[in-house]
Amino acid sequence: MKLTWIDLNSWLFQMAGLTILVDPWLVDPMTFYGQPWLFTARHKTPPAFTPATLPPLDCILLSQGLDDHCHVPTLQHLDRTLPVIASPTAAKIVRQLGFQTVISLQPWQTHAIADQLSITAIPGAELQPGQVENGYLLTGLRHHQTVYYEPHSFPAQAASRIGRVDVAIAPAIGQIFPLLGQVIMGPQQTLAMLQALQPQFYLPTTRGDIETSGILPKFLKTVGSLAELQDRIAQTGLNTQFLVPQAGTPIELAIGA
Repeated sequence: MKLTWIDLNSWLFQMAGLTILVDPWLVDPMTFYGQPWLFTARHKTPPAFTPATLPPLDCILLSQGLDDHCHVPTLQHLDRTLPVIASPTAAKIVRQLGFQTVISLQPWQTHAIADQLSITAIPGAELQPGQVENGYLLTGLRHHQTVYYEPHSFPAQAASRIGRVDVAIAPAIGQIFPLLGQVIMGPQQTLAMLQALQPQFYLPTTRGDIETSGILPKFLKTVGSLAELQDRIAQTGLNTQFLVPQAGTPIELAIGA
């Protein structure tokens, strides 16, 4: 298994013989709701991949319909014949972009790619009343290697259904948004997730070398740090390896070793 963090929420998962592009933001700028005055982000360092330099892909996986997960300018540069697996809000967007095969997953629905990989939608962030976005549990069907990906918040009530995983990818640094409260989990919540799922490896996401402008960033507050989470893990004696990926550098994991 190889996992490559690109920037912010963007990843390449290479597992079960497949290459999956996750929540890609490869083209600047990124604005929320098409309103630059509200929130705009740019990469300080060009991302390791452009749409033209990506490796051959088997599918695209989108966790949310928000611009930092379902980035329309990036998706417009990608092959419309690629299958897309997405939350309902993201599925609506990519269908409008002309993608031919779009699988919309509600929480706990599963889609299998041939006999190689199953992808199960896990309840994620509720960004608006009644609008629950997705995390995902990816399971290789031959060797049963598992990756849990959640870019916002872990649903503690789902732990028993998820079970133990090999790899967990989730935020380490929380964010508090005006009016919405803490919508991205920080060290305390992430530690609870790790204690529940007992992964062999943990990789942080929702981070990156970006610059922001607009009104919203002025009011955002961060919670915790990578170092704080590392300290919390060490204090509990949790048997999970904390790996901090460098942008564009694949991490090859020996599951079970």
